[in-house]
Amino acid sequence: MNASRVRLLTCMVIPLLTACGPAPSEAMPMTYTCCEALDVDKPYQPGQTLTVDWTVESPEEPAGTPPQVELAALLTGPFATVGDLKAATEGGAPTVPGLVTFAAAPFRPSGMPDERPVSTIVIGPDAKPGYYNLVTSVVGDGNTTSGASIIRVVPMP
Repeated sequence: MNASRVRLLTCMVIPLLTACGPAPSEAMPMTYTCCEALDVDKPYQPGQTLTVDWTVESPEEPAGTPPQVELAALLTGPFATVGDLKAATEGGAPTVPGLVTFAAAPFRPSGMPDERPVSTIVIGPDAKPGYYNLVTSVVGDGNTTSGASIIRVVPMP
């Protein structure tokens, strides 16, 4: 191949290759996940506050606009056993009589790189001991991402 053809191919291929990557205005948004192990791997008592520390993953290059998401957390129970909780929640929202739900106020993060979002759920003082389903969700841009953890509420001493 002669040099003029190589230059011509290079001029045609390089712009196509750069067009395949994300444009600067399409930087990946921040992502939010829940929870830190310290939040869920301990027993709680009625009247205590469950703190949900959200983990923030920032993109390498910040997006031009702050995230338009809402962080939510719900705690539903009690269930007698972990098996009962899993069986009741397999088809979506549990329909077991006698369940109560405690909710955190929705949180809208600002998108600042050093932000550490926290949701708090006050477990009612009359909450019955048992296993509770902690459902966390990130809602934004018409999408919802959810996760679940099991929280144990123990009787007051």
